[in-house]
Amino acid sequence: MEVVWERGEAAVREVMEVLNDGAPKGRAYTTYMTIMSRLGDKGMLRRRREGKTDFYSPAYTRDQYTDLRARAEVESVLEQYGEVALAHIARQMAALDPPRRKALQRIARGT
Repeated sequence: MEVVWERGEAAVREVMEVLNDGAPKGRAYTTYMTIMSRLGDKGMLRRRREGKTDFYSPAYTRDQYTDLRARAEVESVLEQYGEVALAHIARQMAALDPPRRKALQRIARGT
């Protein structure tokens, strides 16, 4: 994802070259092709075909992705641990200094 975010759009070969550069043992083209295709199937990447080459662009910005992942993780923790998890989150919030706590409350309200 980092390579695609940095470039805006990238072919599988470009991603492979960047990630394999300097790696002790690079991965095969087909490995990257499979991963990027699956990210496309999951809605994380958009695919555009030009001739025989697929170009991928991010479906979400880094910030949007971070928000989606954080939301999914929190929902998962709350679903699994319920009130216990909420109690820990509340304790963490209470331990924050007031300006940081207010800033997070504004973010949570979307203001």
